[in-house]
Amino acid sequence: MSRRCVLLVEDNRDDEELAVLALEKAGVDCAVEVVRDGEEAVDRLFGPKAPPSVILLDLKLPKLDGFQILARIRAHSVTRLVPVVVLSSSDVREDIVRAYELGANAYVQKPVEFTRYVEVVAALGKFWVDLNQGP
Repeated sequence: MSRRCVLLVEDNRDDEELAVLALEKAGVDCAVEVVRDGEEAVDRLFGPKAPPSVILLDLKLPKLDGFQILARIRAHSVTRLVPVVVLSSSDVREDIVRAYELGANAYVQKPVEFTRYVEVVAALGKFWVDLNQGP
């Protein structure tokens, strides 16, 4: 069995570093792959590598936004069952509803406080990688 993998789709380097640190601190047994824009995300998801165990997806991304990526994920047979957690700074109701309509498994607003951000990402990793039984 291949090692579990988190795909972090995040264009903010500070948020990326915090997320990777949080997953490591939490002891989540997974590889963490990072892509920094929508096109990189699509290339990774529909390239030769196996699908990730979970995708942590920002919405506000260059080239293709998170909604466009989510729609493509759910439309493709290889990725349609991969859990997608939207991890966004947006608390706009329309964004939350749209993410769920497009098939997000969860929507989490990024905490602005450092310690809370690390706790939230660590909890997401523990649940989606260590506890969740994926398809």
